[in-house]
Amino acid sequence: MKDEKTYRIIISGGGTGGHIFPAIAIARALQSIHQNIEILFVGARGRMEMQKVPEAGYPIIGLWISGLQRRITIDNLAFPLKLMSSIMKSFRILADFKPDAVVGVGGYASGPLLYAASVRKIPALLQEQNSFAGLTNKWLANNVQKICVAHEGMEKFFPKEKLVITGNPVRKEIVAASREYSANKRMEALEFFGLSPEKKTLLAVGGSLGARTINQAILAGIPSLVQAGIQVIWQCGKLYHEDMQVRLEARLEALSQKEGIVLLEFLQRMDLAYAAADVVVSRAGALSIAELCLAKKPVIFVPSPNVAEDHQRKNAEALVARDAALLVLDKEASEKMVNMVIALLQDEEKQKDLRENIGQLARPDAAEAIAREVLDLCLNK
Repeated sequence: MKDEKTYRIIISGGGTGGHIFPAIAIARALQSIHQNIEILFVGARGRMEMQKVPEAGYPIIGLWISGLQRRITIDNLAFPLKLMSSIMKSFRILADFKPDAVVGVGGYASGPLLYAASVRKIPALLQEQNSFAGLTNKWLANNVQKICVAHEGMEKFFPKEKLVITGNPVRKEIVAASREYSANKRMEALEFFGLSPEKKTLLAVGGSLGARTINQAILAGIPSLVQAGIQVIWQCGKLYHEDMQVRLEARLEALSQKEGIVLLEFLQRMDLAYAAADVVVSRAGALSIAELCLAKKPVIFVPSPNVAEDHQRKNAEALVARDAALLVLDKEASEKMVNMVIALLQDEEKQKDLRENIGQLARPDAAEAIAREVLDLCLNK
């Protein structure tokens, strides 16, 4: 853009990688389109955005806010106080930073900040990643000017005239890698993880925080995977890493197996993990799905049952209906998941069909599309 005005934009939300990484992707897209952009993030104190956003090079302010639990807890009793505190702090942030527009990506912090912005008549945009809208975004919908979504049919949740179908933003390194996946990239990835090019590779991820069910199913299935000659890149999450490490070492020692299973707390090089993988097991969060569409990887989804309105299952079913993924329910994963992995890795034709169909759903320019909508709000305020 030739416009030399400096625009100030707040991006609010977080809680999980599914909110944080799209938010960072939007920020980077804004700066790539317009050279004079100042960005401030607003997150929830104690959540992972308070670490990941500064690591990406952006300032962030934390609000004292958390979600409502499904049972009576101290946090629930404190929720009204937290909400009022966060709204008041949001007004102070807006007064100090003076944004031209605000963006909500979902998560606890986006509610107070975008509510305060609506009271101050500051242009606002929501980004809804899932096929089933989150409670915070539904609550805010009438107070914003635009709502960027990844799925058709979202008018059942939001005013139709505000909707823009953009897809979900994906980390730039994965977008870049998706354009160069090749035999050479695969070899680089396998070398990075210390794996063999002669064996099939499973990538198992449970989202940025890990997934107990997937971890337990992989651990229990290690003998079957080793016997089938399958090697594994396994992101287990911070909460589970120490326990999984001890139990995995014992399992591998019993099998006299010293290599071929790479257990990690968090995958920093997700681009290489996708390049190495022949098949992926994953939760069905919106960010994971967007990345898998770009990577064109055969995937078995194990949707988390612990999410609002069972939206991960609905996300996964939308792909299964297009023969773009396979699905195993969380409650069935311990019995079925590893057997499904082995069967899929042995079925080249099915892998080919899944790769082609999931690749047709990719939207590599989603971050740029959302960034242009944000800048349009700034220009027309």
